[in-house]
Amino acid sequence: MVKHNTNVRVSLPAVCFVWQIAMIILFGVFIRYDEESDARKWIEHKRDHNITSDIENDFYFRYPSFQDVHVMIFVGFGYLMTFLKRYSFGGVGFNFLIASFGLQWALLMQGWFHSLDPNTGKIYIGVESLINADFCCAGSLIAYGALLGKVSPVQLLVVTLFGITLFAVEEFIILSLLHCRDAGGSMVIHAFGGYYGLAISWVLYRPNLHQSKRLDGSVYHSDLFAMIGTLFLWMFWPSFNSAITDHGDGQHRAAINTYIALASSVLTTVAISSMSQKRGKLDMVHIQNATLAGGVAMGTAAEFMITPYGSLIVGFCSGIISTFGYLFVSPFLEKYLKLQDTCGVHNLHALPGMLGGFVGAIVAAAATESVYSAEGLRNTFDFKGDFANRSVGTQGGFQAAGACVAIAFGLVGGAIVGEFEKCVILLPMNSRVERWENPAEE
Repeated sequence: MVKHNTNVRVSLPAVCFVWQIAMIILFGVFIRYDEESDARKWIEHKRDHNITSDIENDFYFRYPSFQDVHVMIFVGFGYLMTFLKRYSFGGVGFNFLIASFGLQWALLMQGWFHSLDPNTGKIYIGVESLINADFCCAGSLIAYGALLGKVSPVQLLVVTLFGITLFAVEEFIILSLLHCRDAGGSMVIHAFGGYYGLAISWVLYRPNLHQSKRLDGSVYHSDLFAMIGTLFLWMFWPSFNSAITDHGDGQHRAAINTYIALASSVLTTVAISSMSQKRGKLDMVHIQNATLAGGVAMGTAAEFMITPYGSLIVGFCSGIISTFGYLFVSPFLEKYLKLQDTCGVHNLHALPGMLGGFVGAIVAAAATESVYSAEGLRNTFDFKGDFANRSVGTQGGFQAAGACVAIAFGLVGGAIVGEFEKCVILLPMNSRVERWENPAEE
């Protein structure tokens, strides 16, 4: 059997230097400050719009949400992956690496698709661009959860490069061409990221990985660190789902709905986890992950008039689906499909994300003028311009189509990226049996 090279002393620095230099060049060519962050343009913008106070700059509305989302990306996702006793360094450290690269590439990719000025050929960025870049990174970080301990940092950078690119394309199709609403990213972030990582993991499956099964377990302190990630994610998820919604009632409602759904998923997860154990003890894997499923599933419908009790139902159902996924679906996938999902992203992101996408479709199709008002419907679903005459039934159909697009992009794109990484033999593989990650073992 071929022994995979795990030495990244040359390849990792080379990739980091080359890609960072490429980012500097591309930023120099394309990226500029927008009118609310440029010194000269902000003065002109205030004069043209009769703005008398700097406090009306969008920075002061969006930055608190940006801070929360940023903490979720770098602390929440990173520490959530520390539950494995042997891969905690990689969980936090490589999360830091790929998010730092990913947000730079995301500013470019999303800019080319959404905010490229055809007159100047420039991309103008502000605080909302930073939020969207973090959202874009989230898809690749979710995919990393399925690959933790099985790939090298060089491979992770390749996964991120292609993941950000695929994300930008599927996001453009879903949000711009299909005109779907997905404020919290149930479809474009979670369903896509989950199935993207699962497809790569399936393609990169190596039979000898079962020999390192003993390294996959947790210990007391690793579970404790993972709970730090869980609590950060749980507390800030209302900001995640409401960060880029319209100011006013939509943002307010998105935070309320997410807050309620998260609370519901906690009780449901605890109940099922306790029932599944002989002596009623809780499984920390369930508590660390399935308790967050309500936030994932509420992403699409967060800004809709789903009602508070509807949010409780979504949290209740997502908690059931996620916990049962850890109990039954993950063992089935590993035994029969040879699909090793290290962090259970299928149960926390893919399934609840798919549920959230279809819940959003149902809630959109059921929207009525008596509940929203005519103006409320236009504002919530952005029925303006080319979409001014779209009905709520049609919107519901397109929302469902958007969920299917996200899943298809994740599965097909992940399979292609996985095959690419198998073919490029210069990419060092991470062998979990060789435990290259922990210097103490060398």
